[in-house]
Amino acid sequence: MVSRSSSFASLQSLRRAATVAAIAAVPALAQAADIRVMCYQDGIECEVTAAIAKRFEAANPGTKVIVDTVPYKTIVEQLPVQLAAGQGPDIARVTDLGGLSKYYLDIRPQLKNAAYIEANFGSTLPWLRPSASDKGIYGFMSQLTMTGPYVNKTLFEQAKVAMPGPKASWDEWVDAARKVSKATQTPAALAWDRSGHRFAGPAISYGAKIFDAKGDLQLDDGYKTTVNKFVGWHKDGAMLKEVWGGSGGSTFADSIGEFKNGRVAMVLSGSWQINRLQKDIGNAFDWVAVPNPCGPAACTGIPGGAAWVALKTSKSPKEVGMFLEFMAQEANYAEFINKTDNIPAHAGLAKKGAAYPTATPAARAALGVFSSGVASLSPVAYQFQGYKYNRAIMLPTVARVTQAIVGEMSVDEALGKIGADMTDAVKQAQK
Repeated sequence: MVSRSSSFASLQSLRRAATVAAIAAVPALAQAADIRVMCYQDGIECEVTAAIAKRFEAANPGTKVIVDTVPYKTIVEQLPVQLAAGQGPDIARVTDLGGLSKYYLDIRPQLKNAAYIEANFGSTLPWLRPSASDKGIYGFMSQLTMTGPYVNKTLFEQAKVAMPGPKASWDEWVDAARKVSKATQTPAALAWDRSGHRFAGPAISYGAKIFDAKGDLQLDDGYKTTVNKFVGWHKDGAMLKEVWGGSGGSTFADSIGEFKNGRVAMVLSGSWQINRLQKDIGNAFDWVAVPNPCGPAACTGIPGGAAWVALKTSKSPKEVGMFLEFMAQEANYAEFINKTDNIPAHAGLAKKGAAYPTATPAARAALGVFSSGVASLSPVAYQFQGYKYNRAIMLPTVARVTQAIVGEMSVDEALGKIGADMTDAVKQAQK
């Protein structure tokens, strides 16, 4: 027969064991929901994200958000390799929206209010979906960007040349910039970023449809017209030859360095450069963003931007969905946009307008120009940005147009090569 005292001792031992087990389980629970976020920044985007994440952690004890700030090159070159190997973070800030879509995690099942995401990010959600019929929610755009031009207002004033109006054509802007260049002895009238993405906006404006009736890439008359004009502007000295002619292959080169050094009167780049311009130019000269010049078909740039995406490599899908939904809340999203001086992709905030309290007057005005320009974007521009194989036309355009600019081949030969390269690239990507 077991004594009452020994029974009591056994009961006490069981209670102590249970208490020890419960205490031991607490650290494991706290660590079980760590979320790693791979983030690049043009300005302070990752810093702002980390600050918002602290509030999320306070509201969700036991979940920790670790924001790893990495160079943009890591996002472009290393993240795809990691994901292909089945490794990677829980969330990443990416720009190759369609190209990485096969690695995205659908967070719709984790969302408390998927209708809110649909209502406020509906126009750009398809950019993240692996197919047109897919209805998943894989993340959302952290901000919109738009390609567009900047003008050295001081040079125009010194040359006593009036800047063309909001509906002016590319031809009118090139002519005006030529006059400025000649009057001020500036090396060239203008430059475009060495990028097939930047090239696409003017091409669509000149009538390029980019896609045929089946939705496949094509090289049509509008695109060919733009190639001819662009090469011609280089040949006659309107374009600064060093930007496109200074590199080989499809290597990217931006034109902002030449702009801030006063070597051109006008550049085609994009809204993401606003922070860089206000920081680097300072009071050296007055600069302005202007609406995208027109062609016969449109006056468009190309929309784009970075997106927060959930990744299949995550072991914490519930917490990933919770954090992304938290980031998408209007108050948190507005904080991100206002502190980073970006264009909102959130429909509700876009309608109200962002405040940009820390932006300089020039930067605030430029943000206003780009934000207003969203309404003029061509549907083809949205289709182009969301197409997962858009690099199949962008990269050959850069490589082959450059060869025509430097005289290695004729424009017709370059167009033939772009078409062949494009077809091969799509075939390879579809394997």
